[in-house]
Amino acid sequence: MGKTGDLGGGREEAGENTRMGDGLSRREREIMDALYRAGEASAHDIRRVMPSPPSYSAVRALLAVMTEKGLIRHRKESRRYLYRPAVSEKKAKRSALRRLLGTFFDDSPEKLVAALLDPADPQLNDEEIDRIRKLINTRKS
Repeated sequence: MGKTGDLGGGREEAGENTRMGDGLSRREREIMDALYRAGEASAHDIRRVMPSPPSYSAVRALLAVMTEKGLIRHRKESRRYLYRPAVSEKKAKRSALRRLLGTFFDDSPEKLVAALLDPADPQLNDEEIDRIRKLINTRKS
């Protein structure tokens, strides 16, 4: 039998339920991503878009836990439940970015941008850098 909270079919050792930087397990993050893309979806719809999906009952159990945590909401439509995020994607992104800044960059946006622009680890192409430059210039105006 799996550990408490092991809803991924007993695969906890493979990192299935490890916590992500946003406090969500990998499976919870996959569900949230599916809901942000769809806006609202059934357990079946969510399972269908998950990579290497767990069983349908495991998805339903995860949805129940996430509802209890206040991460998602649901409504009943006919014989099925439709789930949606409890927090807007924009608000979730801002919260995740604040955690990222605090955890890895001493709450410094400058250090984050410097890491992105590090020539030893090129992550941005010239076009992306130009778009960032335009965003900064717009913000300064």
